[in-house]
Amino acid sequence: MGKINELLNSKLVKTDVGEETYLTWKETLSYAVGRGAQGMSTGMTSSKYINNFLTDILFNKLADPMGTASKIRLWCGIFDAINDPVMGVIVDKTRTKNGQMRPYIRIAPFFVSLVMILFFIGSKNAPPLFNIIYTTVLFVGLDVTYTAFDIPMGALAFSITPSGIERTKLFGVSSIVRSVLGALPQVFVAGAALLPYFKDHTPQAYLTSAIVSAVGIIVLTRFTYHNTTERAVHHSESPSVKECFRLLFSNRPLLMLFFGNCLFVLCKVAEQVSFYFVSDLMFTRKYNLFIDVIKFPGFLIAGIFVPMITEKLGKKADSRRFYQLCCLAAIGLHGLFAVSTYGGLMNKPEGTPVSLFTGILVVLFTGLTAVPMEFKNLMQKEMEAETVDYIEWKKGTRVEGVMLSIMSFTGKIENTFSSSLGLYVLKKTKYISHTEGSLVQNFNTNLALFLMTTLVPALGYLLMLVPMHFYNITGESHRQMMEEIMTRRAAAVAAGESAPPEDPAGGAVLLED
Repeated sequence: MGKINELLNSKLVKTDVGEETYLTWKETLSYAVGRGAQGMSTGMTSSKYINNFLTDILFNKLADPMGTASKIRLWCGIFDAINDPVMGVIVDKTRTKNGQMRPYIRIAPFFVSLVMILFFIGSKNAPPLFNIIYTTVLFVGLDVTYTAFDIPMGALAFSITPSGIERTKLFGVSSIVRSVLGALPQVFVAGAALLPYFKDHTPQAYLTSAIVSAVGIIVLTRFTYHNTTERAVHHSESPSVKECFRLLFSNRPLLMLFFGNCLFVLCKVAEQVSFYFVSDLMFTRKYNLFIDVIKFPGFLIAGIFVPMITEKLGKKADSRRFYQLCCLAAIGLHGLFAVSTYGGLMNKPEGTPVSLFTGILVVLFTGLTAVPMEFKNLMQKEMEAETVDYIEWKKGTRVEGVMLSIMSFTGKIENTFSSSLGLYVLKKTKYISHTEGSLVQNFNTNLALFLMTTLVPALGYLLMLVPMHFYNITGESHRQMMEEIMTRRAAAVAAGESAPPEDPAGGAVLLED
């Protein structure tokens, strides 16, 4: 136990990176498991499996299950996205003895878990109209409760340390933990088909996974609440709603990230139609589990190597350049994916599964394309934190909640529009819904599935390079910005203005518990 405690209390960044660091492994892992709890929630409610749950289980008695599911996800998703800035303002205006973010992390997971279980209690034997109303109401409930959990969790990472290199390492560790824990619900649902009971009771597989996830969410977030510290300096007076949004539009780099995320919708379509791609184009569902598992190395590699590269580069690290290189790598891999698998997928005999060789290629490229995407996603977390630093440097005010909520807003837009777009395209190509087994789809549907998995994401990454060209924070400019911010904070303390007291570990906190 002594060695374990020694490790947990040791510094996260042990080398001299040219700036002060604060985090221990205990605090880092405590934050990471909270992100893992988020992953378990989104793994159940935002993944490709929820589309299948809606179209082939709850709505399979409707004349147009695809259209119904698409509309519900679209409008509920829009509400969810709009809900994010509201929560962002609430967080920025919060002042309690436990900080700004941690009170929400303490309470919100209980409501997230309850609503998630209620959602998957929905029965395919209920009247269709009841299922539509029930699903819509519960989707709204999922949106509200998850936002109350998500915005404070994301904003806490911006407040937990001012060190960009340390934040990148924090994001790397939490990305690995989130990917592992977030994959568990999806792997269970995918693997349930191999179990005797769940093979013929698919709805029960979803509900069982939701219950286990709910317990995990509540337990894991206790560590985050008790073992993390908010270190950012905030004015004692909370900003007005008008001021929060005025600061938002002063933030050019944040707006560039916003536009990039909007274009990322095209890249996310592949994930949303993945279940249909495997079932109907590959014509065998056995590859679903392999495709889910093969994505994990992307999270793992990114979580290990992005912080390692950033720490190694030190003062030469540049988030924008890193982001651009990831997009270029993704474009190349998706192009190779399309070229190498077109014949095996589109020219195979009708109604037959893909050859083993083509199946291996699909699984291989699914794993390879996940790597630059996860590298980009992880580096973007630090870029989001940079935009919070940018507005403090420019205006003298920190508003983590609103800034984070805009990125969360675009993340919800990604999931909503990519899911809705995928379902809409399948509807237009006359996709035929089916609950079990395989059914031969028409050529247009198969071609749409192929393009949405290969070349459409490549187009998305290409377009994302445009706003990144106008992202005006470089590695050097961010370091200079942080030096000025820390000088201002020190001057404010010297002038007798309010400053956070020191915690026992040497870092500053907003207010003591």
